[in-house]
Amino acid sequence: MLAAGHAAAVTSSGKAAVGQCRVTAGSKLRADLNKSLCEEVKRAVAAAIPGSRFDAEVTVVSPSRLAAKMTVNGKALPQQNFAVMDRQLEIDSIRRFARSLGEIAKTAKR
Repeated sequence: MLAAGHAAAVTSSGKAAVGQCRVTAGSKLRADLNKSLCEEVKRAVAAAIPGSRFDAEVTVVSPSRLAAKMTVNGKALPQQNFAVMDRQLEIDSIRRFARSLGEIAKTAKR
């Protein structure tokens, strides 16, 4: 299953970050988490790098593990991996993953 979306999220600075997010193998997550995954990624990355363009491809490796490839302003970033060890992913862990993508996206602006 592949989900895709484009976002122009306006941050508190008033600058819009334009991004695209795709999820592959989203069926490995609960439906509500699959739907929230790109929303959380777009929100966190747009807040971290206002005024930038980004593309994120998130792969659900298993119900407890995610991987993401990102490009920010044309610069490819290293693949990011995220896992929880003692349970399946929940919304809080999805949000932590999204925030970590926002933090790594800041390195592309340097």
